[in-house]
Amino acid sequence: MSDTVPAAPSSEEQTSSGGPGRFGLIYAGLMAVMLLSALDQTIVSTALPTIVGELHGVNHMAWVTTAYILAATIAMPIYGRLGDLLGRKNLYIGGIVVFLAGSVIAGSAQDMTMLIVGRAIQGLGGGGLMITSQAIVADLVPPRQRAKYMTPIGAIFGLSAVIGPLLGGWFTDSVGWRWCFWINLPVGLVALTLCTLVLRLPRKAAKVTIDYLGITLMAAAVACTVLVADWGGTDYAWSDPLILGLAAAGVAAWSLFFFSQSRATEPIIPLRLFHSRIFNIATLIGMIVVGVGMFAVVSYMPTYLQMVYGVSATESGWLLLPMIVGLMGASIPVGQVMSRTGRYKIYPIIGSTVVAVTALLLSTIDVNTPLAQLCAYLFLLGAGIGLMLQVLVLAVQNAFPSSDVGTATSANNFFREIGATMGTAAVGAVFTSRLSDQLASRLSQSDLKVVGSTDSLTPTLVHSLPAKIQDAVIGAYQHALTPVFRYLVPLFVVGIVLAFLLPEKRLTDDDPGEGGAAAPDTEPQGQGPKAVSVG
Repeated sequence: MSDTVPAAPSSEEQTSSGGPGRFGLIYAGLMAVMLLSALDQTIVSTALPTIVGELHGVNHMAWVTTAYILAATIAMPIYGRLGDLLGRKNLYIGGIVVFLAGSVIAGSAQDMTMLIVGRAIQGLGGGGLMITSQAIVADLVPPRQRAKYMTPIGAIFGLSAVIGPLLGGWFTDSVGWRWCFWINLPVGLVALTLCTLVLRLPRKAAKVTIDYLGITLMAAAVACTVLVADWGGTDYAWSDPLILGLAAAGVAAWSLFFFSQSRATEPIIPLRLFHSRIFNIATLIGMIVVGVGMFAVVSYMPTYLQMVYGVSATESGWLLLPMIVGLMGASIPVGQVMSRTGRYKIYPIIGSTVVAVTALLLSTIDVNTPLAQLCAYLFLLGAGIGLMLQVLVLAVQNAFPSSDVGTATSANNFFREIGATMGTAAVGAVFTSRLSDQLASRLSQSDLKVVGSTDSLTPTLVHSLPAKIQDAVIGAYQHALTPVFRYLVPLFVVGIVLAFLLPEKRLTDDDPGEGGAAAPDTEPQGQGPKAVSVG
């Protein structure tokens, strides 16, 4: 006996699977889990001083965040590929269980080791949930209708970057930092129940060959890349033998990984993905414009607001909300329009252009720029990113048959995450170098001793300094950061050129379960809504 799952949820379609009501429950569960996994990348940032103070682990503070990001990045392509080979439902349930187990360990931590282990386990679950949620939507909804369901998912990433630190600070100041992790349990258990009882997906092969060598090499490559980006220029000098050794090991691991993928029976990232111009160009745009553009601003703008405008950490988080409003205000209508027209190429072009123009505008701000003007620029940046964030993912999904949709989705997100990591590190290196030069040119040797190193320069310290030194430090910080945005403009121009080169394969109402997007980068021949029959 089989159930029929609607390929395109709508009020007109009713099937034995429950129709729109069933899909609504599934979609709500997917959104909730996506939000939790995305939030956990940022929620601990404002709670960290309290956490490391209580657990006596200031020397290991960075690992609380690094462990999650590292594990999540490694997990992405593994979940994507295994979902295509084995089916997604059990994998998704497993991801939720792993994520919740990590939350319990982190929330119960009595020392830093236990906390870091819990965060790594959370990342192994959370990275998979981000990917599998998007692939499940692709399983249930044909490309053309998928647009209006994918764009809100994309908005979650931007939303979590802002409300994560706010929520973490609120928990820390009220019920305690452990609720940064405990909050995952009730929401996660509800999503787990919905997934178990309601979600029905096509079954896949019972036995597959797992690429253990590829997984090991990829994990080593990602670990070296993330650690170089995280430690370089902060914990260790870029010329330090450890950083140089990690960089060399990373290059070797990446080379061996891609070589192994050409030999593996079921590779984690099949090299055939790179035969698609849509995949290559959309992934590059995501790495260059979305990865660097959004994460560079999210990483440095809150501290800039605290330094230059004297606002609190919480207020600096609220001041990033215009970016989220712009992101959601652009992405959701774009999803609706794409569902009607089936066209998407114009949005990455406009989005990349808006991001480039906004970066140029951000490079003109100074200590006298009104907050309202800066917030308007942040709104524009959010709108530019919102025009293409999930559009690029949808273009990639549409370029491949359903048997590869999870793999393609995970690879796209994986490389965007790598791009964001390396881009943020590069921006940080340029900013730190400029800040040191600016401080040296504005302060005497005695004043520099009062200020201390750039690593220990915090908004609280700066605003406790004598007025003359404070003004000099604020001016140095502004002149160190804002030109970096101008340096990014040529990179975003490359993104614009790539967007013009992005092939457009029109979104159709073909059944996702039947692999309606048959051949990469070719225009599909048939249309017409169908229903997916699954066992």
